[in-house]
Amino acid sequence: MIGYSFMGRAHSQAWRTVAAAFDVPEVARRVIVGRDEEAVAEAAERLDWEEHATDWREVITRDDIDIVDICTPGFLHAEIAIAALEAGKHVLCEKPLANDTAEAEAMVDAARTATERGQIAALGFTYRRIPALALARQFVADEKLGTIRQAKAAYLQDWLVDEDAGMSWRLRKETAGSGALGDIGSHAIDQIQHLTGQRTAAVRGRLATLVPQRPGKEGLEDVTVDDAAWATLELDGGAVASVEVSRMATGAKNRLTVELYGTKGALRFDLENPNELWFLDATAPIAEQGYTRVLVTEPEHPYLAAWWPQGHVLGWENAFTNQARDLLIAIRDGDTADAPGFSPDFGDGLALQRVLDAVIASDAADGATVTL
Repeated sequence: MIGYSFMGRAHSQAWRTVAAAFDVPEVARRVIVGRDEEAVAEAAERLDWEEHATDWREVITRDDIDIVDICTPGFLHAEIAIAALEAGKHVLCEKPLANDTAEAEAMVDAARTATERGQIAALGFTYRRIPALALARQFVADEKLGTIRQAKAAYLQDWLVDEDAGMSWRLRKETAGSGALGDIGSHAIDQIQHLTGQRTAAVRGRLATLVPQRPGKEGLEDVTVDDAAWATLELDGGAVASVEVSRMATGAKNRLTVELYGTKGALRFDLENPNELWFLDATAPIAEQGYTRVLVTEPEHPYLAAWWPQGHVLGWENAFTNQARDLLIAIRDGDTADAPGFSPDFGDGLALQRVLDAVIASDAADGATVTL
């Protein structure tokens, strides 16, 4: 695993717990990699890795390494992922796939060749593995909502509300690619496309940098990415979706909300209540209609048979364990009709990157429609 901070901790928890929850191939936590010798050594001990290293190039060529898990900032994704795939490894890469379309295209080219050798190039849109959202996808596939006409996704956080909050790599275009749009907007757009089964055909978007400068080590620095973003997506199945994302939404801690509206029903989800899915059956008599709260903790629900008794809720980190499970099963079983591999893959990441780029292009064109 390359990276040991926020995402590194979450992925380490998943690799520690996956075999305890699921029947999967045995997996060893061989090496954790970071640039700072002292910090990565401490992380290896705290997160329970066998070894630590500071040079990922040496580690990925080792014969006892089968999977490379990339938890670094986005500007490092392409170089590491391509090298790991060329070294014959399976790769799990955190979202978004890359910082721009050119990098994503190069990654897809490498993944295409690797896939022909039986390798997997997996993309970590972990929220697809939240049981309530996986159940929402089943509802859509089972046509409980009928034809989806409208969708709405908002991902709001408030960790940058304080204007004196310091600079970080997430606020610099050269390291992050974009701000709220790529960081959390990628999740919102992925959920819309994944749940509806539709891809984006056209985009109108606007970006805003609400605090243009932040304190850095040597004084104020320019913030070169967006703090918030808004977009309207025209989907290829005829639905229209709205997206709103912000890292400056006061009072919103980690609020990803998704709403779908169809001809036969509707549903809504809020990540701050991750075990609940609200469903409205519009085929019921009008006097009986209303949203029903589905507590997604039953063994019949996605992933839940491996976890706790009914009513015992899961937490945010469990989706990462579910993701590790799906990757290990895909590696074990291959890509067949009965075992369709891992989704999303690098190709899905490239498609989403083009949507992000279209939002940026639309904003640059004063909100004009950009066709993909």
